[in-house]
Amino acid sequence: MKVVVLYRPESEHGRIAETFIHDFKAIHSTTKLDVFNIDSREGIAMTMLYDLMQFPAILALATDGTLLHQWQGGSLPLMDEVAAYVYTS
Repeated sequence: MKVVVLYRPESEHGRIAETFIHDFKAIHSTTKLDVFNIDSREGIAMTMLYDLMQFPAILALATDGTLLHQWQGGSLPLMDEVAAYVYTS
């Protein structure tokens, strides 16, 4: 199980996403977050693969890449909601 965060650092949602990433890593230090700029090659590929339309986007993915849950747009989920996908799989 992995958690992916996609966002554009130089945008109106950049600071919100960076704060979420920092706080999540501080609280759930054993969980690895994969963070991608949506303008990078990997970010563009993931955006197309998972049909993302709003950012920031947080994806909970199974080890085989299957989408378990996604959150898109300005209102980010609670950190415990995201962590629940990590610890239950």
